[in-house]
Amino acid sequence: MNTGSDEPDEAAVTPDPARTEAETDRARDRRGLGSRAPAFVRSRRVLHLSWQAGVFVVGLAVVVAGIVMLAFPGPGWVVIFGGMAIWATEFVWAQLALRWTKRKVTAMAQRALDPRVRRRNIALTVTGLVITAVLAGVYVREFGLTVPWDIAHR
Repeated sequence: MNTGSDEPDEAAVTPDPARTEAETDRARDRRGLGSRAPAFVRSRRVLHLSWQAGVFVVGLAVVVAGIVMLAFPGPGWVVIFGGMAIWATEFVWAQLALRWTKRKVTAMAQRALDPRVRRRNIALTVTGLVITAVLAGVYVREFGLTVPWDIAHR
């Protein structure tokens, strides 16, 4: 670090071939944490606290909208992660949570591409479709093409 600057030292940012992958990941995780507010906002405490309060309120509104969308139609999880991204512009805890989530989602995506997992998922999907088709066939045989709320009780 430079003594008069908050900017990271160039050696901490530039990948070094002698570093292990884990050391490079740790250096990347340390880089960029903290407020992304403009410098004039960060230099004035009251303005910075107001800025953080505004970011928190906007992020909270987006997260709450995403939670509502989990119960109603809409892209709930995408909106929740969008709210987390808004919080991550100001708060270290949100930046770390977002990085952890990205790592987990990437790992799960890689796992889903594993041929054994794909075969299992295809087998489960086909089984579910067969069960649904059988149940639909039983319903049509029993009641015809009538919606369930128009069926006369026996």
